[in-house]
Amino acid sequence: MNKNMGTIDRTVRIVAALAVGILILAGTLTGLLAIILGALAVVFVLTSLISFCPLYAPFKFSTRKKEGAK
Repeated sequence: MNKNMGTIDRTVRIVAALAVGILILAGTLTGLLAIILGALAVVFVLTSLISFCPLYAPFKFSTRKKEGAK
């Protein structure tokens, strides 16, 4: 499992997950939409922590800087 997520990608996912969490806690998001977006937020946090997105892998897509690039 090679890392395929860059810093900006991980940061955007964490911020999006925090926003969803805040909206759920504030009661703005409720019902099925809250459940779906909450689950997606959890996935975003987990993938950000391990720097690997399984959806990127089959397409050999990466937002990570190349090794040795400055």
